[in-house]
Amino acid sequence: MVQRWICAKFDSLARVKIITPMKVLVTDPITKSGISILKEANINVVQLNNASVDDKLNACVDAAGWIVRSGTSIDPKAIKAAKRLRVIGRAGVGVDNIDISAATRGGIVVMNTPDVNTISAAEHTIAMMLALSRNISIGDLEIKQKKWNRHLLVGSEIKNKTLGIIGLGKIGKEVMKRCLPFGMNVIGFDPFVNQEMFNQEEIKIVELDELTRNADFVTIHVPLNDKTRDLFNFNRLKLMKKTARIINVSRGGIINEQDLAKALTIKAIAGAAIDVFAQEPVEKDNPLIDAPNILLTPHLGASTKEAKEGVSISICEQLRDYLLEEKLSNAINMPISDLSTMKEIQSSLDLAETMGRLQDQLNPEAIKKIQVECSGSLEDSKPIALAFLKGFLGRRIPERINYINSEALAIDLGIKIEHSYTNDSGSYTNLIRTRVSGISKPTRIAGSIFGQNEPRLVNILGFDIDVKPYGYMLFAKNKDVPGVIGKVGTALGDFNVNIGGFILSRAEKGQAFSVVRVDNMISDENLSELRKIPEIISLKPVSYTHLTLPTKA
Repeated sequence: MVQRWICAKFDSLARVKIITPMKVLVTDPITKSGISILKEANINVVQLNNASVDDKLNACVDAAGWIVRSGTSIDPKAIKAAKRLRVIGRAGVGVDNIDISAATRGGIVVMNTPDVNTISAAEHTIAMMLALSRNISIGDLEIKQKKWNRHLLVGSEIKNKTLGIIGLGKIGKEVMKRCLPFGMNVIGFDPFVNQEMFNQEEIKIVELDELTRNADFVTIHVPLNDKTRDLFNFNRLKLMKKTARIINVSRGGIINEQDLAKALTIKAIAGAAIDVFAQEPVEKDNPLIDAPNILLTPHLGASTKEAKEGVSISICEQLRDYLLEEKLSNAINMPISDLSTMKEIQSSLDLAETMGRLQDQLNPEAIKKIQVECSGSLEDSKPIALAFLKGFLGRRIPERINYINSEALAIDLGIKIEHSYTNDSGSYTNLIRTRVSGISKPTRIAGSIFGQNEPRLVNILGFDIDVKPYGYMLFAKNKDVPGVIGKVGTALGDFNVNIGGFILSRAEKGQAFSVVRVDNMISDENLSELRKIPEIISLKPVSYTHLTLPTKA
């Protein structure tokens, strides 16, 4: 459960509890309306819009939330410094200025506001395309320079031209909607969509090379990542028509700036309109500044009053709701999309986490594979698997473990993770089966929720059993012969260890399995003595002590 990160101090005389509100750091400009949302929720807002990197690092140490736009970079150093950070909010769409991997491993949610500035970005794309096709910026400049060269500024209509849209997310779709009434032919590329998702009369889905060769206008609406960085290098730019123009209102770095300047200089393409740059603010030696037939704007895609207000309000609401009420919206790295669903299965999540802690104690060595299978009413196995990993890794990794980072950290340890659902739940309404494979023989534990959210272990190491998972326990495999219980009980009595319960399961192969519940941990010396009992095949102490021990077993 997400905790409210508050600091409580007590006056030693008056015994009055003084509450210090949790802190949200804002290091890029957002509107007053957004700030007010946080302050009204009794959240301490610290604004450092023009601060140095060192000042930001110092300020983030005790922050529960951190809001940025494109001006602040949150790298692994910042993630490490922000020891209490629970959520990063990007007021906008692009998150390439945030190290998502580092945030995930730190257990920090990264949110953005993907819908709010969609219209502004789409409209800016259209404005750039029209201005570029009609030489508007050059015409404006020349008139101001008292020149009249209208015969040299012949433009081109966009009607009947082919528009190639790279990236068919929300912004790409809005660009398409606005260009169709202009009479443009629209083609699109997106590796995550297919033609069935679109009306073929409106847009034809093609491969990237085909789009590049056939489009009169290419407009880019994809995030910056390892696959899209330098997507349009010189070789790809040369594939374009010599009469074609390219527009980028998404992220800098997708078009190689040196290569674009070269392509424009040698007239490999007719023009470009660029709103975003690899380095912002643009450096004086950026090759695009002196390139011909190019229209440049200083990252204005989302710079409308409506968009600024919208993203500010949206991100502040999202952070407030997550920090105070555990509501999750627009999370980039959260493997579970719906926290409300998680609350409905909270008892099963708690059981899975308990099973993870127990499996960790049964398997102290390096682990190769973890398998989690759900059945019955637990149709979504992903949250259950994450809860199991959270419990399993709790002692292995001295970092903060939660649903966000548990899978990534397990993979870092070389653990293969499988989770699945089956209809086979036997006689149980719901059932969680786990299998952990390491160096030794795989271990299996199954659990279920009974009645009014009562967790039970129903199978341990292949033995059917009914055990409430709490407190200190001994998992004992023994020969199924008379006298074993008596010998174990006598030995524990000699050790001054009180038995709280003795649950027995029998198998057909002459073996039995016992869960012995005890009131306190047993020393290694006493465990060695227990293992000397001839009928004992194996003995493993396990504990789950954060649950309150009931008065009766």
